[in-house]
Amino acid sequence: MEKITSQELRDKWIKFYEDRGHINIGAVSLIGDGSTGVMFNVAGMQPLMPYLLGEKHPSGKTRLCNVQGCVRTVDIDAVGDESHFTFFEMMGNWSLGDYFKKEKSKWTYTFLTEVLGFDRNKICCSVFAGDDNAPRDEETAKLLESAGIKKENIFYLPKSDNWWELEGTVGTPCGPDNEWFYPRHDKPCSDHCDITCDCGRWVEIGNDVYMQYKKLENNKYVELENKNVDTGFGFERLLMYINGYTDGYMIDIFKPVVDFLEEKCGKSYSDDADARKAMRIIADHIRTGVMLIGDVNGIVPSNVGAGYILRRLLRRAIRYANKINISADDILGVAKIYIEQIYNKAYPLLIEKEDYILSEIKKEMDKFNKALEQGLKEFDKLISGIEKHKQFASLKGEVVENIISGKSAFRLYDTFGFPLELTSEMAKEIGYEVDEEGFKNAFAEHQTKSKAVEKGTFKSGLEGVGEQTTKYHTATHLLNAALKEVLGKDCHQMGSNITEERLRFDFPCDHKLSEDEIKNIEDIVNDWIKQDLDVTSVEMPKQKAVEIGAEHQFIERYPDIVTVYSIGNVSKEICTGPHVKNTKELGKFKITKEESSSSGVRRIKAILE
Repeated sequence: MEKITSQELRDKWIKFYEDRGHINIGAVSLIGDGSTGVMFNVAGMQPLMPYLLGEKHPSGKTRLCNVQGCVRTVDIDAVGDESHFTFFEMMGNWSLGDYFKKEKSKWTYTFLTEVLGFDRNKICCSVFAGDDNAPRDEETAKLLESAGIKKENIFYLPKSDNWWELEGTVGTPCGPDNEWFYPRHDKPCSDHCDITCDCGRWVEIGNDVYMQYKKLENNKYVELENKNVDTGFGFERLLMYINGYTDGYMIDIFKPVVDFLEEKCGKSYSDDADARKAMRIIADHIRTGVMLIGDVNGIVPSNVGAGYILRRLLRRAIRYANKINISADDILGVAKIYIEQIYNKAYPLLIEKEDYILSEIKKEMDKFNKALEQGLKEFDKLISGIEKHKQFASLKGEVVENIISGKSAFRLYDTFGFPLELTSEMAKEIGYEVDEEGFKNAFAEHQTKSKAVEKGTFKSGLEGVGEQTTKYHTATHLLNAALKEVLGKDCHQMGSNITEERLRFDFPCDHKLSEDEIKNIEDIVNDWIKQDLDVTSVEMPKQKAVEIGAEHQFIERYPDIVTVYSIGNVSKEICTGPHVKNTKELGKFKITKEESSSSGVRRIKAILE
């Protein structure tokens, strides 16, 4: 295989499928749109779910492709090895009732072997082995063999490995999938080292899902008249294989950052295992932080929901930066590399929001340094409490060992960012030990809760999809319009967050709002509410939406067909919804707080009474 850059891989994927009648639908927000009930988009197909389930795509096309950013954070603490990333990209293409297995199996094989140069003798595939409810997928196996896959390299695996469906649903599309595997190296662990082996040699590089059945009651299936194809290939993983790396952090997306960190800390990535782990964590977590803050529906660090996940990522990066003497300025330098060098073409939005992104990261670093100081004080209090307990216990003839409980150690980790090794090191210096097993139990409990948190629903900045959040969402459109009336037409949204209790809205402004300005904004919004204005929506080409003056940000990130929501004659915005039908549903609008969000950015919090 000839080595290629990340930009070349993007271009090759899109061109290959455009040449076969697909349209590039571009990437959408990393923040989940609420349709599948997750906080972040965790798979390239996720934003396409409504169309895979039967809705007509706004473009009117049935052949789609893109490169979509995704975020998975359940395994944050696994990042530091050679293959885990929290932000990653998926190369996807879809057939909505158009072509099916014959075309797709051939195209995937052609792309891998003829476009990318994968060794056809090493590629392996797995297909569905069949069960009592659905037949063995002999059709795909035969098509793969005719495409060029060796018969002995095709494996039949059970439903747990090669079947896709939405759990707990009835009446939805589902079906077998064909997974593609390639070896990381040519050193088998045994004579039976194949894709079913857990030695780590074989890695899935992508899959083609064939939605050919409709799921009925009692796990029964019937053939669909219109069958779909959903393809997903890991961008970073493919880039790694093409360029002959076994370490994902050697690809050109990460290498400039690794080189920068090596220079700044004076440690060797290849020779120093501890430094290597730290560099990987910094490189990954700052990349994800840049992407989440710079997203079209960007978020900021906080103690709840998606903001909490972002805070965890940034603080873990800062903690490991401290371990290898990487300064705060160097961390911002890493962010700049991603914004200005690596993703300046693929994600031009980051360039537009660069100052804002760097400001939010800097704010979080300052907060975390204060938290570290508090954590050290908390550690001292913890030891003092144990010592006092030992004194009381000794009066009763009892013996209390010098052990910090697992729950206490985990609290230091979760609340103040103290890793277990730091707490253990500090404890050892004063003759104490840490209950590491108890820490692991507390950590496991926390992971279970984190998975539940990550299944929250978010859309257009909404932390939920209930009636009240819908009202607050409409109110943000009115607030945006009112700010333009009071502060000028250049005022615009720079971020929002909506819960069941309140709305939060960030906007550019070089001064603290006066009491008169705040009252004026409130009065304008409430006047519009009293006018019983209808809220309407219409789909149209995005260029037409721009021409008619619809409010928007970063128009290149929107699909070709957009939805424009209008509130009477006072607001017109490109938006994904949801909204109320009439402003009379909102109640009274009241601003509860106006404060600084970052340099040159103000924040309003408001409620509906």
